[in-house]
Amino acid sequence: MKSLFKKAPDIVPSRLSTGMTASRLIEAMGRTCFEARHLFRAAHLYTRMIDQGDTIWLGIAGAGIAGGMGGMVISLLEAGFVDVICSTGAQVYHDLHFAFDLPVKAIHPQQDDDLLRRHGDTRIYDIGIREKETLQAQDEIIRRFIKERYELMRGGPLSSWEFNYHLGCWAAEQAPYPDRSFTIAAAILGVPIFWDSLSNHSIAMNLVRTDAQGFPVHLSAQKDIFHSAAIAYAAGQTGFLELGGGGPKNFIQQTGPTISQILGVDFVGADRGIQIGTAVEREGSLSSCTFGEAVTWGKYHHADTDNLIQVWGEYSIIFPLLAAYALDMCRPRESRRIAESMDARVKQLEHDA
Repeated sequence: MKSLFKKAPDIVPSRLSTGMTASRLIEAMGRTCFEARHLFRAAHLYTRMIDQGDTIWLGIAGAGIAGGMGGMVISLLEAGFVDVICSTGAQVYHDLHFAFDLPVKAIHPQQDDDLLRRHGDTRIYDIGIREKETLQAQDEIIRRFIKERYELMRGGPLSSWEFNYHLGCWAAEQAPYPDRSFTIAAAILGVPIFWDSLSNHSIAMNLVRTDAQGFPVHLSAQKDIFHSAAIAYAAGQTGFLELGGGGPKNFIQQTGPTISQILGVDFVGADRGIQIGTAVEREGSLSSCTFGEAVTWGKYHHADTDNLIQVWGEYSIIFPLLAAYALDMCRPRESRRIAESMDARVKQLEHDA
């Protein structure tokens, strides 16, 4: 009987050379096996998303931004390769440390944590952050922003992207290093940043205090849900790039079911997706949920292994390679400036719902 592998590509060992670009390295990795080949497939899928005009969502879970990965996000934003973001609120908060030159240190992960606490040091694994000079200073900056931009935000409930847009515009004027912040870059480029949670982070914790001081800011989860769904509905073709899982992953993937199941509008979910993460499909967690499982919920078109690719790996390794490949291989796109056309997108979904 003939081999079922007869038409599959041959594996031929590829050599490395000095001065290889990131794109050439990933091409070589694609001729090998395991997660290296999955990375190659994901890189090609991401370039198709870019070149074929997908509205691209970036989901950011974990603590990569606190660890300095925001610069890579800025590079993609400036190239027009990210159109919408959903981040944990913690990452927006920590992102601003860099813009305001608050100390964040690269440390060893093996520490005496009781000793760190006594010295006023906090850590996220191998990221060192001072409680007073960084966290408390950042808290004061957030509260100052609320007070100085209160007139813009007092009129009614805000979606998280509206809050972050105001925050990014204000920080662009106030921060000594605005070029270090993806929150600022997104505001300048009109890229909405949603939070996956309105309460589970330090920015919301500070709103408790400014509310008590006479500057109440009201956030609306319902606006977040409807506005994010409106973006997906008007997008034409949608691609998701998910760094880790958790809340941001679910937030961007629930746009399809919101439209079809909740609002009763005919909609088939996103077209393409890439997830980078270490969760293993064993215990039913959201982070480990496969794309195939997500298809059953109406989050994606269909279980197409060419258009839905999961890369198992820690994203601080995988994401820089993927981003570098896209920057090497794709022409920059103009920003869609979705923040500026949100009203029209919302009205379109309201009309059809």
